[in-house]
Amino acid sequence: MSTREGAPAVAALFKALGHQARLELLCLLDGADLTVGQLTEASGMSQPLVSQHLRTLRQANLVVGCRNGKEVVYSLADHHVAHVVRDAFTHVTEGDHHD
Repeated sequence: MSTREGAPAVAALFKALGHQARLELLCLLDGADLTVGQLTEASGMSQPLVSQHLRTLRQANLVVGCRNGKEVVYSLADHHVAHVVRDAFTHVTEGDHHD
């Protein structure tokens, strides 16, 4: 896939990453696989809001859910997701980027 052909998919990825709450959920999932209830408790967000953001993250193929009885356990889709998020945090915390 060329850069031009892949640009819409990459733009959609960054759009999904472009919300603070979704980044927080991804950071939580970088440490462990969690249920909606656990994500709600850890993030301080309401359950409907967590579910809404998880839906967006699933649609962007950033997280996957696996049913475990009555609950769904969420995890990062793959190691690339954690890498992108970690790199973004490193980029903004490294300080002045001007030469």
